[in-house]
Amino acid sequence: MYDRVKGFRDFYPEEMQARRWAMDTLESVAKRYGFREIGTPALEPTEMYTDKSGEEIVEELYSFEDKGGRSVALTPELTPSVARMFVEKQQALSKPVKWVSTRPFWRYEQVQQGRFREFYQTNVDIFGSSDPAADAEVLAVAVDMLTDLGLTSEDFEIRVSHRDILSGLLESFDADVDTREAIRAVDKRAKVDRDEYLDSLYETGLSYDQAEAFDELLQSSEDELDTLAERSEAVAEATENLRAVLAATEDFGVRDHLTLSLTTARGLDYYTGVVFECFDSTGEVSRSVFGGGRYDDLIEGFGGQSTPAVGFAPGHATLQLLCQRAGVWPEETLSTDYYVLQVGDTRATAARIARDLRELGHVVEADVADRSFGAQMGYADGINAETVVIVGEQDLANDEVTLKEMDEGEQISVPVDDFPGDHDRPTFDDFA
Repeated sequence: MYDRVKGFRDFYPEEMQARRWAMDTLESVAKRYGFREIGTPALEPTEMYTDKSGEEIVEELYSFEDKGGRSVALTPELTPSVARMFVEKQQALSKPVKWVSTRPFWRYEQVQQGRFREFYQTNVDIFGSSDPAADAEVLAVAVDMLTDLGLTSEDFEIRVSHRDILSGLLESFDADVDTREAIRAVDKRAKVDRDEYLDSLYETGLSYDQAEAFDELLQSSEDELDTLAERSEAVAEATENLRAVLAATEDFGVRDHLTLSLTTARGLDYYTGVVFECFDSTGEVSRSVFGGGRYDDLIEGFGGQSTPAVGFAPGHATLQLLCQRAGVWPEETLSTDYYVLQVGDTRATAARIARDLRELGHVVEADVADRSFGAQMGYADGINAETVVIVGEQDLANDEVTLKEMDEGEQISVPVDDFPGDHDRPTFDDFA
């Protein structure tokens, strides 16, 4: 008997049916906006991650040397892969490029609520547009994904910020500040106590008084953005861009789902402009459900021409937690439209009926184990078959089959040549 590797999961059919519903919902929203599906490899050169994040990132990777002596890693995120793909065909691609992908990723990290070592995400990215409408469209896709899953504005909160406002505010202080580390400290603000947070800001070059003042500025409301803009030209430009994005989300119909939160920073270094994170509004899901934002420098960093980009990636595990908390996650049970039960030498007719029902798009099972009538009925009940079509020798002798509705227990005999006939979803009521 073997155990699963820690941080990896099995999904049985009942679970996969619910997960498939969620994945199909996310992808259908993206496709309605014109995002095109791509596929990416499970392995990439390790240097693609160490060049971007430093050698210490290897501790978080599933990396190894392959049989050709190459250092490779299981992909821990999609953004570097799509950047590589974009650079490879940058000249030939019509801009803006809008891509979507659902797939697994791997990180060697501590297993906790909503976080596993193998995890699944649906990534949504736009390359080639710096217009605020691109940021707004990505936010609209995020909101539509959540509402199409059945969530409402009472279930989630999307907090929107701007990295250039944070960096501009830091640069406005009379101090030699490590901006990157300071933004990382802001990203961890809600996860540590206040003294540890202020210590982290102090270590980046701010005095404690400046750290307190900086944090107070981060509490600014949307009405106070004009006051922030007075601190520097960089902050003024960033606040103008943020206002333009929020105005565009009004036109996209999703502004009411968004909240300004300058303490939202996103820890990854490649973010450059508007950033956002989605949270459970009740706090029961204790960590960010997903996040995203603008990363205008990444393509150039991978050897391509300077290209603006924006995107986000809902993680399926945390999204499932949110849907379960809100009561919109589907019941994890199997569902079957029809079970075609055969008694005696009736396989040819039973197989024809099953084919006809499948051609209508229904989920249909039939006996493949030569079981008794009772065993087949028990199996039909076990797979939650809604309707059983009984094809018995006596039925066929009368040129009939029997339809049995499993929930109500009603059954009726119908002419075999009329089934399924012109009915899209033939049931007891069609023949009663």
